[in-house]
Amino acid sequence: MTVKTSLGQRMTSQRRILFDIIRDADGHLDADELYQRARQKDPRISLSTVYRNLQLFKQEGVVKERHFVEEHHYYESRDSVEHCHLVCLNCGTVLEIETPLTEEIKRTAGETSRFQITDIEVNLQGYCPKCQGSTKK
Repeated sequence: MTVKTSLGQRMTSQRRILFDIIRDADGHLDADELYQRARQKDPRISLSTVYRNLQLFKQEGVVKERHFVEEHHYYESRDSVEHCHLVCLNCGTVLEIETPLTEEIKRTAGETSRFQITDIEVNLQGYCPKCQGSTKK
């Protein structure tokens, strides 16, 4: 029996490896980091395979694409708990903070605007503890 995605694509072994890495990641991965981790499991995986499958995962709705700094894209599993991102303006570190406020913002904004909110992205920018001492504000 062939397992297919909701868009009718075959669930190949390489696709499964990529999806499992994203799902099990602690935090956000960019395409290069995903590629490096995937090659440890299957050295035949190419960078173009990673990019193609990231696009498919986004279309399927199982992966979220996030933009924290410039044009750099990060990916996380869509089934992760709603959370905020703390982004260091100096070193680029991204930390996740789970807070009930994220869900409260989503609920309140939806109720007051009668807008059907399907996703929320809250990014707070500043300086991580490591960079606070070395950065002149």
